[in-house]
Formats: sequence, structure tokens, C-alpha cells
Amino acid sequence: MATHIPTVFLDLLSSVHPSWRNIISTGLEAIADADPAYLPALAKDDFLPTRGRIFAAFSLPVESVRYVLMGEGPYPREESATGVCFMDGAVEALWSEKGLSKQVNRATSLRNFMKMLLVADGYLTVENTSGESMAEVSAKARAIGSPFIQTLTELQANLTRHGFLLLNATLVYRPHVPPIKDARAWRPFMRTVLAALATRSDDRHGPPTLVLWGKIAEQLDALPETHSLPKLASEHPYNLSFIGNQTMQQLFGPMHLLKK
Repeated sequence: MATHIPTVFLDLLSSVHPSWRNIISTGLEAIADADPAYLPALAKDDFLPTRGRIFAAFSLPVESVRYVLMGEGPYPREESATGVCFMDGAVEALWSEKGLSKQVNRATSLRNFMKMLLVADGYLTVENTSGESMAEVSAKARAIGSPFIQTLTELQANLTRHGFLLLNATLVYRPHVPPIKDARAWRPFMRTVLAALATRSDDRHGPPTLVLWGKIAEQLDALPETHSLPKLASEHPYNLSFIGNQTMQQLFGPMHLLKK
């Protein structure tokens, strides 16, 4: 193992699924080869996510990955950045008496993702995703014996069960560094991960589908490692238009992610 990779990153390999360890090590080597100064400088800097969660997305075995949901980067708040894309750590309860919980409504991307799921499931229409309609859905969701999930933890578990690797285009956020700059530094790592997924063997499902949300994630479309991978792209979920995106509705609708 190359000595120019700081120990702080190598020590975190024990927290990922064993099938990812060699891939992540190779990816870190690729970052170091492209810019030997980057990882040592990052190790001395403050970045999100904290508490050793930088590789938290890699809990799903490589062979179980059917989709790679690619976000832009970690949430810019410590309590929210979990190392898993779009799963805001400041959120737990999904519902309230008025509709979605206050925490979900504050997490704009998550709010729009949930509303898109409700439209796809037929509980809302694109023209009416708030007010009384949302309160009616919430009442059904919170009722005794409801088939709806109640927490973000359950939503993440449903995504994982369907084979989603919940990854960000850059694994770190630093308020004093433009996200596009960190994303560029992590690109060799992402190329390594995508190459491993594109070339895995004994896969009954074929190569995983890339689900690209937002402009930074869509830049991965140009990488040669993604040429053999199916792709679905959309605007970033913080755009209200995401709620009515039919490509996303067709992908997620059959999964019924808001159900237990």
C-alpha cells in the first residue's frame, strides 16, 4: 500500500463491505497518482462527513449493486452529511399532521423525491402536491396499520434492498472549496469504482444502471468507464420539476419505496 495515502483513509477500509476494500484502495491510489498532494492536504483539513463516514455508501456488496444513484456531494451540514447520497441525517420521521415532516420539508431534495414517489404511486398529482392533498396522504401514512414506512432509515433500507449504491460524485464537502474542485479530485476514484462495476463477473442482472441527478453527476457520463453502463439522468431533485419527471417515475414507481 502506497505510503502517500494518509492512514486516516486506509483505516476506514475496515468499515466497508469486504467486497469493496480492494476497489477503494485502488481508487485512493488513483487519486494519489493524479495529485499526490490532494489526500494529505484533505487529511489535515476539516471536511464533511465527519465520524469516519466518508465511505459509508459502500455497505452493499459489489455483486448486489443494481443501480448507482449518483448525487453531487455531501450535505453542507454536519448533522445532515452521512456519507450516503440524499439521505439527510437530520431527518428521521417522514410525516406530520400537515403532510411531510418539518425536517423533510427543510431537506428540499428529499422532499421533492418523496413527492415524486407519491405521484408515481398515484397518491398525488403533479398539479397538486401540497396543502390538503398532502395532509390526506399523511393521514393515511400515519394511520394504525398503515403500509407506509415512517422513517428515513426505512427509506434508505428500501433503496438498499433494491440494490441502490447511494454514492456522491465527490465524497467530501468543504465550505472553502468549490464542490466541482473536490469532484474533479475524486474523479479517478469514481472511475475505479465504475470500472469495477462495469466489469464484475457472474452477474445475473447485467451491469448496474447509473442514475445521474444534477450537473456534477452528469459529467460522469463522459467517462469511458460508463460507456457500457445503462444510464438514466434527470435534473437535480432540488428542482420542483423533478416531481413530474416521468423517467424517474417510471424507474421508481414499481419499487413502491414508501411502502413497508
